[in-house]
Amino acid sequence: MAETHENTAVLIVGAGVSGLSLGNFLLRNGVECVIVEKHSREYVEQRQRAGTIDTFGVRMFREWGLEEVLEGDPVPEAEGSFFIDGEEMPIELEDDDSESLYCPQQVLVRNLTDVFLRDGGDLRYEAADVSLEGIEGERPLVRYQDARGATRVVNCDFIAGCDGFHGVSRASIPADVLTQYSHEYGYSWLSVLAAVPTRPSGMAIHSRGLAGMIPRGASATRIYLQCSIDDAPEQWPDARIWSELEARFGTDVSAGQIIDKRIVPLRSVVFDPMSYGKVYLLGDAAHIVPPMSAKGIHLALHDAEVFARAVIRQVQRSDRSLLDSYSSTCLRHIWNYQAFATWITDVMHNAGDSGYEGEFRKHVARAELERQFSSATASKLFGELTAGTN
Repeated sequence: MAETHENTAVLIVGAGVSGLSLGNFLLRNGVECVIVEKHSREYVEQRQRAGTIDTFGVRMFREWGLEEVLEGDPVPEAEGSFFIDGEEMPIELEDDDSESLYCPQQVLVRNLTDVFLRDGGDLRYEAADVSLEGIEGERPLVRYQDARGATRVVNCDFIAGCDGFHGVSRASIPADVLTQYSHEYGYSWLSVLAAVPTRPSGMAIHSRGLAGMIPRGASATRIYLQCSIDDAPEQWPDARIWSELEARFGTDVSAGQIIDKRIVPLRSVVFDPMSYGKVYLLGDAAHIVPPMSAKGIHLALHDAEVFARAVIRQVQRSDRSLLDSYSSTCLRHIWNYQAFATWITDVMHNAGDSGYEGEFRKHVARAELERQFSSATASKLFGELTAGTN
């Protein structure tokens, strides 16, 4: 079967949050783009991932005329509490302007997909054996096998690598070009999706480990339990999950059907630079933050907006200054939120489980938490970082 050759301005690899956001931004500004995704649409839209669209993200979509992608399943950020050794402490952050939403990633992806296709976007699922070629030249290409087994070749001006931590985009960049900065935390999370209302709502700090119950709709709850890095889901039968939640929260919880459970290792990773030749890395392809920070979607959206503005500037004004500064612009922002992610992750886990870093760090972490409740200045900064506006 003969190869089919095509041309576009931007070839986007990956139909996740960063890829679909970028595609919508470009489409609405007259920049041609093609998105290729190795999985089927059904797989992508059912892939269970927790997520928060913070104030930055909500306002960003509104500014790009895409507020409709926030309609439907996403729900306003609910009131929550800290439970410390079974004692409830309501959260009162100095952030009266918060517009954050709880939104599972698959819901945002579904909405972004619907809008992109409705507006005439070119999105190709089940693209197998994707390869990036000529990335140091003026017109790189992306070669892949389509769902019928035909070879497709798309020449482009730029390649946006939005295909995640294990994707082909970053792997196509010579290894000696990239510096990887990483930190492995000494524990994991058991992540559970349950078909129950969220009662109680919030995070629990306890000597048995951290716990969280976060609403994912009127009758769905995302549950987190700190566990050993060596644990497997099979070690956590349903009865143990509910028992452990009650112990760590110190109160009754709304038990029910468990839909999904998996172990999530906690880590922080940054790759520098985020571009090479005509390849630009976005989202998880360039960085990972621990879920305690709820900043994965935030960073993916920030990357997408910075890169979209850079491409639009180049196409409309023949000015590549924003493209040249893409990596440095994103990395300044990423390190700011890596600092926040590392801090909140260490504080929340050290404050309960002294077995991780010892009693001294436990007391330091408790003092830092107390500061959030007693200092308006500390609370204001924390509110800005959780909102993504710092």
